Amino acid sequence: MIKGIMFDFSGTLFRVEPTERWLAAVAASAGLELTAEELAAGAARLTEYGALPGGAEPRTLPAGLAAAWEARDLSAEQHRAAYTGLARAAWEPGRELADALYDRHMTPEAWQPYPDAEPVLRELRRRGLPVAVVSNIGWDLRPVFRGHGLDELVDAYLLSCEVGAKKPDPVIFKAACDRLGLAPADVLMVGDHRTQDGGAAALGCSLLLVDHLPVEHRPAGLAPLLDLLD
Repeated sequence: MIKGIMFDFSGTLFRVEPTERWLAAVAASAGLELTAEELAAGAARLTEYGALPGGAEPRTLPAGLAAAWEARDLSAEQHRAAYTGLARAAWEPGRELADALYDRHMTPEAWQPYPDAEPVLRELRRRGLPVAVVSNIGWDLRPVFRGHGLDELVDAYLLSCEVGAKKPDPVIFKAACDRLGLAPADVLMVGDHRTQDGGAAALGCSLLLVDHLPVEHRPAGLAPLLDLLD
């Protein structure tokens, strides 16, 4: 019987904004005027280099960033170094814009909850089931939940940069189960990555996978969760 739920963050409860909108917002704040063609080309290069955290992974990874990329989710410093390095490799204006892009992605405005995230979290709270968010990440995502009014529905946050372990390492899932006060066999992990989130199964947790899709293409991706509980 499921007594508690662990959720992944990006691609499961929230989706980061599209790369072109991300770049446009930062360019506007910096007073940088881009034509539609320049914006599209810049976004394409940022996508190629995987410079948007929570977006696509790099198709091109500069050799000098390999170590930072591998360790990016274990500290705030390594996470920023990896992603600002990718942004600089993709976009010529350099460090100042790369830092602004990185800072933008940590704001609540850069993230949108999936349509069923709040209703499902509220239903879990109504049923008395505790919730943990377990994320491979290099920054504090709590302000994103607060900004969207969802923080009150989460009982614990287990972030790789704080725990010192990242999914699929069972260590981070065990820490989440301990915070929920539950045995792994009583906890369900909900995520979008078969390998990373699947690490919970090695600990004895149940696993439910959802699709990492744009918000408008996944209006009810968490519905199977409630079906499992009925």
